[in-house]
Amino acid sequence: MANKQQLILGLETSCDETAAAVFDAQQQRLLSSQIYSQITLHEGYGGIVPEIASRSQLEKVDVIVQAALDAAKLSVHDIDVIAVTNKPGLVGSLLVGTCFAKGLAWSLNKKIIGVDHLEGHVFSSWLNTDGTVRTDVVFPYLCLSVSGGHTSLYLVQDFGVFEMIAQTLDDAAGEAFDKIAKVLGFGYPGGAIIERLASEVAFQDFFHYPRTKIHHDRLQFSFSGLKTAVLYDLVKRGAYDLASGPIVSKVTLELQQQVASSLLVAIADIFCDQVKAAFKRLPLVRALTFVGGVACNKYLRGRLEKACHANNKVFFVAPPQFCTDNAAMIAFVGSYKACRQEFSDLSLDVLK
Repeated sequence: MANKQQLILGLETSCDETAAAVFDAQQQRLLSSQIYSQITLHEGYGGIVPEIASRSQLEKVDVIVQAALDAAKLSVHDIDVIAVTNKPGLVGSLLVGTCFAKGLAWSLNKKIIGVDHLEGHVFSSWLNTDGTVRTDVVFPYLCLSVSGGHTSLYLVQDFGVFEMIAQTLDDAAGEAFDKIAKVLGFGYPGGAIIERLASEVAFQDFFHYPRTKIHHDRLQFSFSGLKTAVLYDLVKRGAYDLASGPIVSKVTLELQQQVASSLLVAIADIFCDQVKAAFKRLPLVRALTFVGGVACNKYLRGRLEKACHANNKVFFVAPPQFCTDNAAMIAFVGSYKACRQEFSDLSLDVLK
């Protein structure tokens, strides 16, 4: 994928992370990756506040870009192409990144490329922990992309050539983790808390919450019913009041562990069932990749890896630092788009 556009500056501001990275397209390796996380700004609100997110993006974007350039030991004048996330995401946050990128491109006469945030995640598994590019991923393959905002299954045919074959009908899996963590009396974000509690009881299925039924005519995910089942089970146990929230005296550590474990096992079952169904429908696919923030979950990784091995498929997962929102994946996507001369112009707009 190497070409004369060698150095790609990636910029990611789609939500609550401000991130920048530099990718060398000729050497096929990441030179730097910097991220500023806003978790501490939002945790007191139980979720992301869009106005706070965009204001923080505005304060940090130039600092993070300079940090990425410094780490790569480069000047902004050395950059050949600027790749920036322009969809989907929080409009205010996206505007900060795209306006900054367009300003740089115009003032320095650089090429610019708009990148779909979800495409970044789809191809994030191509990056090794050390920033080099994998050579063992084979097309075609399935990609399960899961975060607080989306849960989707893609058929990937080539770089930039992919199609969604399944998505959630309602809540995303990461959103279910966050909401149930809140119901149990914990703060935001909830995924890591749920996994820790579940590990303390060896990932057992105590309460057998309902799973999404597989329809033979289509692939799909659904987590709203599961989330509601957990909520009303806690109401039934006297541990949650729909008006006032968790009843502290009833929400014991044992109950928290059992609920978290049962929820995690149920979500893993849903993932594995849909992936297995997709393997049957698409026998030519050779592998599964697991990406997005929820792909940091070691239990889910292990369950999906077993499902792949049982179906004679190879399993790949994005390194943890490239699972959450980051600019390395945006710079990588920008590198193959630059190779194909798929540039944008300065009228580049943002889309939700």
